[in-house]
Amino acid sequence: MIRMAALGVGLVLASPVLGQAVNDYPTNARVEYTFACMATNGQTREMMDRCSCAIDRIAEVLPYADYVGAETILRMRQTTGERSGMFRGMATMTETVATLRRAEAEAEIICF
Repeated sequence: MIRMAALGVGLVLASPVLGQAVNDYPTNARVEYTFACMATNGQTREMMDRCSCAIDRIAEVLPYADYVGAETILRMRQTTGERSGMFRGMATMTETVATLRRAEAEAEIICF
């Protein structure tokens, strides 16, 4: 849950409640996720609503920096050669990806 605090005239700042991620995803990241989701699931208005719901739920669970890190790891694991090997075994990388997967599973339950 995000609490809103008024600062001056018309200025509002969101502060996270203990234990929750700050919803700091830029608009272009949300749009990119939504387009990719729609490309996979269908190009309909209903799917746009479901896919945008999914990225909103992910953003509630996972800070943007962690999301970018997990997506990078997943993309690098798909490459071949020596460089991709370093993205397969490290425990911190595995935990980052696992957190993203849990957020995606929660989003699928809620939005789809």
